[in-house]
Amino acid sequence: MAVPDPREVVVRLGGFEVARTTRAIRVLETSHPPTWYLPPEDVRAEFLHPAAGATVCEWKGRANYWDLEVEGHRLGRVAWSYPAPLPAFSSIRDHFAFYPSNLECSVGGEPVEPQPGDFYGGWVTPDVAGPFKGGPGTRGW
Repeated sequence: MAVPDPREVVVRLGGFEVARTTRAIRVLETSHPPTWYLPPEDVRAEFLHPAAGATVCEWKGRANYWDLEVEGHRLGRVAWSYPAPLPAFSSIRDHFAFYPSNLECSVGGEPVEPQPGDFYGGWVTPDVAGPFKGGPGTRGW
């Protein structure tokens, strides 16, 4: 389920602001904390570069990945997007979702913790409770 959320969403790398929006789309999937998709107009996309590889989600379609390069430092695969999502998720077309594991992310001023594991990109905030898929022993959920 994709739902517009008016809370301010901020993504930073150190003192560099990668994105800021009040127009994010919050996507909820079974056994996951929300994933936040930010409109490209509110992302410093000039610092994002296509990364190798892609994945396919049975619900959303093919995802492309993005590296972030700031002041000569490159972080691999910090974000992903769906250039041609399946019809049920057309609202997230070209929006960027960020992995909070290597970035400082917040929702409504609250800091985000990354979803357990190294694949999923859910954002854990104080207003959501697990258990969440991604940690040890949850791969088959």
